[in-house]
Amino acid sequence: MTDAGHPSVQRVLDAAAEQGLRIEIRRFPQGTRTAADAARAVGCNVGQIVKSLVFVADGQPILVLVSGADRADLDLLSAALGTAKSSASSPIRRATPDEARDATGYSIGGIPPLGHARVLPVLIDEGLLRHEVVWAAAGLPDAVFAVAPDDLTRAARARIVAVSRADPSGS
Repeated sequence: MTDAGHPSVQRVLDAAAEQGLRIEIRRFPQGTRTAADAARAVGCNVGQIVKSLVFVADGQPILVLVSGADRADLDLLSAALGTAKSSASSPIRRATPDEARDATGYSIGGIPPLGHARVLPVLIDEGLLRHEVVWAAAGLPDAVFAVAPDDLTRAARARIVAVSRADPSGS
């Protein structure tokens, strides 16, 4: 089912169109909040789900896109950003839900890879490029869209990096 009527979904559609990306947003009433939920709803491998994670690096928000089968690694992320690892002074850390919403304009569970409230640096983990098609959140916890990883990288203006390790929990 497609629903472009919701303002959050419409912002994602508009942002994609501005980047020349044609997407179809699908809504799943059972929800797609976690990678495992999204994979079940869509009928794909959890590795094909894009987790849009917001971090704060040296006081600035940054979006990191990783496979649903992987976990962003702070050491690798710090190296990719050229910052010190998380410490008492917290140069890099996960954003709080409020910080993520302020930076992106979306709530956790529905944060898309593009169409944010402000321009954010975006990193995409090279692990996502292994797939022909990946599924990303589309502004709501029950909305997703399919996209080729190369097209996603271009549309999100993402820098390709190696920032993840396999997630033993698979979520």
